[in-house]
Amino acid sequence: MEVHALDNYYLAITLLITIGYQLFFFSIAFTFKFDKLTDFAGGTNFAVLAIITLAWSGHHNARQIVASLFIMIWALRLSGFLLFRILKTGKDDRFDDKRDKFFPFLGFWVFQMIWVWTVSLPVTVLNSPNVTKYPQHSFGTGRDIAGIILYAIGLIMETVSDAQKYRFKSQNPDKNAVCDVGFFYWTRHPNYFAEILIQFSIYMIAVSPAANGYVSGQAYKALYATILGPFFLTILLLFVSGLPLQERPGAKKRYEKGLNWEGYSDYLNRTSILIPFPPQLYARMPVILKRTIFLELPIYVFDPAKHADQPKPQDEEV
Repeated sequence: MEVHALDNYYLAITLLITIGYQLFFFSIAFTFKFDKLTDFAGGTNFAVLAIITLAWSGHHNARQIVASLFIMIWALRLSGFLLFRILKTGKDDRFDDKRDKFFPFLGFWVFQMIWVWTVSLPVTVLNSPNVTKYPQHSFGTGRDIAGIILYAIGLIMETVSDAQKYRFKSQNPDKNAVCDVGFFYWTRHPNYFAEILIQFSIYMIAVSPAANGYVSGQAYKALYATILGPFFLTILLLFVSGLPLQERPGAKKRYEKGLNWEGYSDYLNRTSILIPFPPQLYARMPVILKRTIFLELPIYVFDPAKHADQPKPQDEEV
């Protein structure tokens, strides 16, 4: 039997659950100055929402189960890896200037609430009473299969690239080393590309009832509107918490500290920032194509003449 909670799209109840879940972990993190649960709280929150909405839906068709399992597998794999990594490193440098300040630290958790709730939208709405009240067509359409294939590619790529980066750093404690192995040979951020692929693949599966004409009215519009989830994630990675925090700041640090800047600059020139592409071809590609098709936007580019605060020292021995 389906459960009706506040609204028939589960939007309000999932928002309240997310707020409560994140505030619970925030209270622990702030009180005990404990960084190790931050990413774990974010990842597991996705799984909690998927489990609750699927259980409450009362209509466990294959499409709901697959979409819910996909977001749970992705979230638990990611949160598990991030928990393992933080247990090894000991602390999260992102919070060095925040963990003792209530409102700046809380701001991160509020941002995490928005991230979890928004990216969960395709699964949340798919499992909601306003969608499940319609007869569902059999799972296995071309869109479903395409979603499964893209999800598998994304999950494998994200899992393997996380392992490759962790192994590379463990085997190369020297900060001069440039990680250009495995998937990092083809793209500077394979994990970001994979994460975008994963979320759009889940959306493809979730929107099938509307795309194939089995859902109508407001539910039809609601399912299509859940594309906000993967788009929001993409915007975050491209313009907020992903590439902007990695690209120019990372290059600036290497340049100003003399950490094999020449080698790293060469890696930047030959390796696509996001979309996997053969480096031999990317190195010869006109800048206009890199800036447009491959999203190597000016906001990511480090120009020593414009952005360096101090002259480049002599590079350390590699």
